[in-house]
Formats: sequence, structure tokens, C-alpha cells
Amino acid sequence: MDVSPPRTSSDAAGTKPALVWLIIGLFFIWGGATSLNDILIPKLKGLFDLSFAEAMLTQFAFFMAYFFVSIPAGTLVARLGYLRGLVAGLVVMAGGALLFWPAANSGVYWPLLVALFVLAGGITILQVAANPLIAGLGSPATASSRLTFAQAFNALGTTVWPFIGAQLLLGTAASIDPATVPREQLPALRAEEGAIIGNIYVAIAVVLLIIAAIFWAQRRAVRTERPDEYGFRDSFRLLRRPRVLFGVIGIFTYVGAEVSIGSVLVSYLEQPTVLGVDARTAGELIAFYWGGAMIGRFIGSWLLQKVQAGVLLAVFAGVAALLVLTSMATTGTISGWALIAVGLFNSIMFPTIFSLGLEGLGAKTPEGSGLLCMAIVGGAILPVLTGTVADASTIGMALIVPVICYGIIVAFGLSARRAVVYEDAPMAAPVSPK
Repeated sequence: MDVSPPRTSSDAAGTKPALVWLIIGLFFIWGGATSLNDILIPKLKGLFDLSFAEAMLTQFAFFMAYFFVSIPAGTLVARLGYLRGLVAGLVVMAGGALLFWPAANSGVYWPLLVALFVLAGGITILQVAANPLIAGLGSPATASSRLTFAQAFNALGTTVWPFIGAQLLLGTAASIDPATVPREQLPALRAEEGAIIGNIYVAIAVVLLIIAAIFWAQRRAVRTERPDEYGFRDSFRLLRRPRVLFGVIGIFTYVGAEVSIGSVLVSYLEQPTVLGVDARTAGELIAFYWGGAMIGRFIGSWLLQKVQAGVLLAVFAGVAALLVLTSMATTGTISGWALIAVGLFNSIMFPTIFSLGLEGLGAKTPEGSGLLCMAIVGGAILPVLTGTVADASTIGMALIVPVICYGIIVAFGLSARRAVVYEDAPMAAPVSPK
């Protein structure tokens, strides 16, 4: 099937700042909903007495949606248009949030994974529609500025939501030890704790549906042209090109490393040999991990004007690897804050890898973009691997997984120092970042 996201007319909504702010708000929402998983993991781990590998299935279920939903989402947005596509994404996301109520009260783990997958499917649709739309709302000369500004709000969401989530989800006992609770009391205890999760996500669903109604009222604010079609069946042929293949591996490893660290951070900081804080405090500290990424995006956007992108990427990835190794080799405050500081250097990695991976593709950029987006599935696979290593040894030892990932990104950055040009790519095409 040939699909591509539609394009907005040049005069579509250049004078609609309210619509621009509404869409920027979506970046904040899906960034926050994604990072809320980092708080949900320790809650579910204690609630269902899960191993680290089993707890990481929450991230697996969430990020697998990117792999399965990305291409269908492109088809949906192409057929419905941008704003109706946003409404569809919000409704699907709200449906996933509503599923948390019966799932959390079922006393069984797997229904929560289904709810997470549906929620993430809605977020995937939002990303497919919102990234190109925000670029088209206004002058082409300021498109990059709007995208960067929107991404800053995405990072703001990942900073604020974990702090709030820690108050709501981890305010009670975040860890339930079944060994200390009589077996006959476990169902009631799980139902009580599950109700907390269900109530929070029902509230999120209500907000999402209200926002969907607002976007539905704006559905005619933007005219869309007939989409240019391209074949995803030919996309995998681009993997024959080393730069594209390395870029896909880079996105896979980056998202996997970022999510792996965020997923184990609460449990890691709780350890007496690290910070020895309670679950709620550790959850609040995750805000600094994601907040570092937000600050780093502003700093990195300036540095990228001064330093070649591949070189800066290699430096940031190298520092991130050194910080993780420092955390592994030390204890106490240094160990805890070294790992939190990794967020600052994660900041530029996704957009830089993304743009370098698509460099020189020209008219084939959409196919390459599809491959890179599907590589986000690294956030599903590598955290499970990290959890498996943690179960077999320690959380500290499991951090070797993101260290290896950052090493691969260093290699990609160094290999991408020189621009690449393909003879069969005569047209230039813009890149839509995360």
C-alpha cells in the first residue's frame, strides 16, 4: 500500500496561533504520558510481585505500538487529514487510558499491558499527524523554530509528569511484598492499589476526550492537499545504504538506552548503596533526568550551529557512556546523580541521529523516515534485556546495556562526520524530528 502523510496548504493556518498552541500542548501530553511509565513500573513491580524483566514488559507493550502502528497511522492521517487524525489519535489514546480501570482492578498483570499498547497506539497517531502539521502552520522560514519549541514542551511533559505521578502513584506504599501479606488479603490489597492507578488514568482519559472535542471543532481550520504517495514496500531496500542502516541502529539503541535508564532509575536510586531514598522521592528525582534532556535541547540547538553534528553527537554519547560507567563504579550521591545527569546528554541524540540517518535521501526521505520511526521499537526490546540482566545480577550491572548502546552511537556519530550524497536522490526534503 502506498501512503504518506498529507500536506497543509501554505495559507492554511498561518494566522491561527491558538491552533499552534493547542498542537504544542499535545507534545506536552504525549511526552508526559510516555515518561509516566517510569513511575508505573515500580508500582506494578510491587503490586504483582514481578521480576525486573517482567516489569519491563510495560515498556515492551508501550513501544511495540510504534512498530505496529506507525504505517497504519500514516494511512489513517493521509485519508482523514491532519486535524481529524489528531482527533483519532486522542480518542484511541483515551480508549487506552479508560482500559486501565478494568485492567488495574482485575488483579492480573497482562490486561494492563493491553491498555498500555492501546494508549501508545494513540500517541503514535498523534506523532504522525502533529510533527508535520506544526511545521506547516505558519511561514516555512520559521518551521524549524516551531518544531524545536514544540519539542521543548514534549521534554517539559517528561519532566513534570513523573513528579506528579510520583505524588499520586507512589504516595502510598509503592512496593508490596507478598511474602509479608497473608495470601487471603492479597486480592483486596491489589484491588485497592489498582484503583489508584485506574482513577488516575480515567482522569487522563476525560481530559483527552475534552481536548479531542476541541480539535474536532477546529477540524476545518486546515486544508490538506492530496498526499504524494510513496511505497513502503521499497523502504527496506534503503537498508542497503550504510548510513541509513547505521541510523536505524542508532535510533534503536538510543531509545532503548534512554528508556532502560528511566525504567530502572527509581529502583536504582532506592538502593542503600546509591541514594537510599524511598520510592516517592526517587520518582520525583526522575524529573531531573527528563528535565536535563529539556535543558540540553536548548543548549544543543545552539552548539549544533557551531560544531559538526556527527562530532557533537559522538561527544554527547561518549559523555553519557562515561557517566553511566561512573555510576556503576561508585556509590552514594555520585552514583545516583551521575546516572540522573545522563538525561542532559541524551538531549540531542534522537533528532541528530534522525537527521544524519536521512541525509542525502532527497525524494526517498519518507521511506527512510518510516524506517527510523519503526526503530523506536528499541524502547520495547532493550529495557527487557536490561531487566533480564538485572534479574541475573544487579541493577548496576544491568547498566552495561545502555553503555554499549552509547558506544554504538559514538561510532555512528564519527562515521557521519562527512555528508553523504546519493545519485538517485535529486530532491531535498525536510526532516520531521521526534
